[in-house]
Amino acid sequence: MDGLGAFLETAGGIVWGPFLLIPLLLGTGIYLTIRLGGIQFLRLGAALRLGLIRRKDDGAEGDISQFQALTTAMAATVGTGNIVGVATAIGIGGPGALFWMWVTALLGMASKYSEAFLGVRFRTTDAAGEKSGGPQYYLERGIPGPFGKLLALSFSIFAVCACFGIGNMTQGNSIASNVERSFGIPTWATGLILATLTLAVLVGGIKAIGRVTAGLVPLMILFYVLGALFILGVNIAAVPAALGAVFSSAFTGSSAAGGFVGSTIMIAVQFGVARGIFSNESGMGSAAIAAASARTSHPVRQGLVSMTQTFIDTIIVVTCTGLVLITTGVWTETDPATGEQISAALMTGEAFTHGLPGEWGHWIVTIGLVLFAYSTILGWAYYGERNIERLIGRSGVMPFRVLFSLVVFVGCTMQLTLVWNFSDVMNGLMAIPNLIGLLILSGLIARETRHYLAHDPKLEADSARVASFMQGTPGWEEWVASERSGH
Repeated sequence: MDGLGAFLETAGGIVWGPFLLIPLLLGTGIYLTIRLGGIQFLRLGAALRLGLIRRKDDGAEGDISQFQALTTAMAATVGTGNIVGVATAIGIGGPGALFWMWVTALLGMASKYSEAFLGVRFRTTDAAGEKSGGPQYYLERGIPGPFGKLLALSFSIFAVCACFGIGNMTQGNSIASNVERSFGIPTWATGLILATLTLAVLVGGIKAIGRVTAGLVPLMILFYVLGALFILGVNIAAVPAALGAVFSSAFTGSSAAGGFVGSTIMIAVQFGVARGIFSNESGMGSAAIAAASARTSHPVRQGLVSMTQTFIDTIIVVTCTGLVLITTGVWTETDPATGEQISAALMTGEAFTHGLPGEWGHWIVTIGLVLFAYSTILGWAYYGERNIERLIGRSGVMPFRVLFSLVVFVGCTMQLTLVWNFSDVMNGLMAIPNLIGLLILSGLIARETRHYLAHDPKLEADSARVASFMQGTPGWEEWVASERSGH
C-alpha cells in the first residue's frame, strides 16, 4: 500500500505538474478565449440573466430546465474544493494562489462554455428516452476516425473511476468526519443515512437530481456566502491588505509553513491552478454531461448558461473562502498541539470561528460542507451513470446507482489518503482527452457561436425565432435532425 501511495503521489505530481496539465489547461483557455472573442467577458451578463432569471427555454428538447442543468453541474463542483481545496492552495502556495485560481477561472470560462456547447451539440437520446451527452459522445462524433474514438473511450473510463473517488468516497468522508467532530454522530451512522438518501434520489434519475439540486444549491451557496460576507464586513479594514497580498505574492510566492517562508512563484501557480480546476472543473468535461440534458433551443444558449457556473463557483464562493482565510490570519497560524500549520481540513472552520461570534462560524462551515459535499455526490453520480451508459449500455445504469450508493457508506467509514491521490490522478487524466478535443473542435465552436450571437446577442430569442435565423446553416440542420431522430 505504501508503494501504491508513492506511485499515485508521483503520478499526480506529473499529471498536475508544470509540464503537462497546467500549461494545457491555461493554454487551451487562452486559445479559446481568443477564438471566441472574449465571450466570457462580453456575454456574462446575458448568460446570468438567462440562467438565473429566465431559467428555461419553453418548447425546447431536453429532460430538465437550463437552470436545473446549471445547478446539477454546480452541485458537482461546489464541494470540498471550495472549503478544503482553497485552504490547501493558500496554506501551501500563499495568498498568491488565490490570484491563480481567479486566472484559471476566467480563462476556464471559455473552456466551460466550449465543452457545454459541444455537450448539447452532439448529444443523443438513450434507450430510456433521456438525453445523453458529454465528451464521451462529442469526442467521437465530432472527431472522425479512431483518434476520436480513443479520446472518447479514455474519457469514459477515467470519468467512471473519478466518480467513485472525488465524487463519492472523499465527499462522504468529509461529511462523516465533520459530523462526528461537530455532533458526535458515529461515521457508520452518517454513512448509512447518506447512502440511503443518495440511492433514493438516484433512482429518480436526472429529473429527481435536477429537482433536488435546483432547491439545494442556491440555498447552500447563499447560506455560506452570507456568513463569509459578514466576516469580511467585520474585518473590512483588513480586506485591502489581503487583496494586496494576493496580487503581490502571486508573482513573488509566499507560504505559511513555519510563518512566512519563501516559496517560488511556481508553487503558487501550481496549487492555484490545480485547486482551481478541482473546484470549478473547467476543462475537465464533466459539466458538459449535465448541460446535455438541458431543454434548450440552441447549444450556444446552454453553453453560456453553463459558463456562469465557473464564475459563481470561483469568482464568488472561492473568493469568499480565500479572503476569510487571509483577513482572519488563520492561514499562518499553527496547531498548539503539534506546532505545525493548521490542516487544510480544519483551516476554514477555524477562520469562520475566529470571524463569527460563539459557535456560529463552526456551524456554518460544518453545515456548508455537508450540503456542498452531498450535492457533489449527486452531481458526480449522474456523470458516472452517463459514462456507464456509454460504455456498457442502459442495463448498467441501475446496478451502477446501487453500487455508487453503497460506496458512499464505505467512504464515510475508512481512511482515504490513497483515494485522494487516486482522485487527483483520475481528474487530471479526464481533462487531457477533453482538452485535446476542445482544441481540435475549436473551429466548429467558434463558427457556430459567431453565427448565433450575430442574430441573438442578448439571448432573448424564443425557439421560433432561433429556428428562423438558423435555418439553412449546416450545424443547425445537423443538430435538429439529430434531436428529432434521437440519434
